[in-house]
Amino acid sequence: MPRISAPTVAEHRAAKHRALLDAARAILAEEPGTAPSLAAVAGRAGLARSSAYEYFRSSQNLLEALIQDVFPRWSARVTDAMTAAGAPAAQVLAYVDTNLELVAEGEHAVARALAAIAPGQQLDDSSRVMHEQLSHPLLDALRAMDLPDPATTAEMINAVVYSASSLIETGGDPMGIRTRAGELLEPFLRVHDKGR
Repeated sequence: MPRISAPTVAEHRAAKHRALLDAARAILAEEPGTAPSLAAVAGRAGLARSSAYEYFRSSQNLLEALIQDVFPRWSARVTDAMTAAGAPAAQVLAYVDTNLELVAEGEHAVARALAAIAPGQQLDDSSRVMHEQLSHPLLDALRAMDLPDPATTAEMINAVVYSASSLIETGGDPMGIRTRAGELLEPFLRVHDKGR
């Protein structure tokens, strides 16, 4: 039996699985136009190529696993940041900032790369579910501020996020852009913050 690097076999396997997904994510961020081979992913993860086949049957199977991994992690990170922020106005700012932080970290590039090389129903479904999961806490925060049209306000906030994301992905200073986005939205949110 091979040596394991965790207290249990299950934890060892989970760590190797995570390492392969992280390696595939890193390769996709660096080379967005092509699907990473299992050999390249295993090499990046520091594993033998044969080890990758213990976890994924094929490159397509790896891409499917990445789709199932990328979108829920993005959604969880944003909603966790919003929950930790407290007041509704702070939650909206956390929504904007965390989305832009993920873009700066290359997560959006990975999602776009997946869309380019692995289009299909699973990707469409995962993307739709993620956007729905993100829209609910944003709308809840805006409703808690008693805004007259939370849905329209959410669309406008998302327009700021999309524009700022584009600026980051075309080489803009991520911290500066995140700061500007907050500065743009904060006065509006402060005016409508019931906890002020």
